[in-house]
Amino acid sequence: MPHAAAQHADAAVDAVSAELDTALRGGPFHVALRAAIAARGLPLQRVQHHLSRYGVKVGVTSLSYWQQGARRPQRPESLRAVRALEEILRLPDESLIRLLADSADGHGGPGGSAGSGGSGCATGGRSAGRSYRSLLQASGVLDQLLGDLECPVDGGLHTLGHHERVRIGARRELLGRESQHIVRAHRDGVDRFVAVHHGDPGCAPERMTVHALENCRAGGVRRHHATGVLVAELLFDIRLRAGDTFLFRYGVEDGTGDASTEYVRGFGAAGGQYALQVRFDEHAVPVRCHRFSQHSAAAPRGGRQELPLSGRHRSVHLVEPRVRSGMVGIGWDWE
Repeated sequence: MPHAAAQHADAAVDAVSAELDTALRGGPFHVALRAAIAARGLPLQRVQHHLSRYGVKVGVTSLSYWQQGARRPQRPESLRAVRALEEILRLPDESLIRLLADSADGHGGPGGSAGSGGSGCATGGRSAGRSYRSLLQASGVLDQLLGDLECPVDGGLHTLGHHERVRIGARRELLGRESQHIVRAHRDGVDRFVAVHHGDPGCAPERMTVHALENCRAGGVRRHHATGVLVAELLFDIRLRAGDTFLFRYGVEDGTGDASTEYVRGFGAAGGQYALQVRFDEHAVPVRCHRFSQHSAAAPRGGRQELPLSGRHRSVHLVEPRVRSGMVGIGWDWE
């Protein structure tokens, strides 16, 4: 019997360790933080005590909110705490910070957030040409804008497929994009999606427009000029039940930023198929195009692959059969 008990304890430890490894690879941040704290067997009061030894003051309530996903670290002091937590919880450098940056890239990408009281929403986003610092700044802004729309953190949708078409104009600017999503609800009551658009430097979100194109209608829209972030509700025609699938399509008209050199999509967790097509104006054709991937906004880029540009339609594309946590995109060089 003691031997069986020891085996059971070892199995439990292995399960906790496996859960932590999975969470650190795919996120989201709050799940990874909760798994790390559980793996170390530390009560939140002890975590708070360790943080104080690093000269960082964070309340137990804030730590609880962070690991529940109700709040996310945003302020400089909070980001200092996250870096200290990586040491306290014996995690790889940048592992938690990376997950914060991932969520800033697309606020969950193929994941979602769900509301209470029988309704729900999910988020997806885009970022282009943005620095690591600006992504973290946009993350804080995004939380505020989503809060204005009363969109909580877990939205109840899994993405099965996401096809995205991007148009580059004659001034080399991002004219706009169109997205088609195929999703499945994993809880009852989901009835909306919150689209996130993170424009190029120099953009003006107040001049951008959102169009509901199929199986949805436009709801509330929030904008933040300094970070170039726009969020918009897309209200479904029906309220989904757990297991239901749904297809919808929407577009964002931009055309307000400086010359664009890449389009990047961030994914906070693994998901379904993603296809990206970029089409160029006949008066603004790049000399070369390439695919790239990135584990996080702070990590070096890899997976570079030259992509052929079709002559007649002046377009280039990539297909990811099953996305992983991180970033993928298409870049191009002008003459």
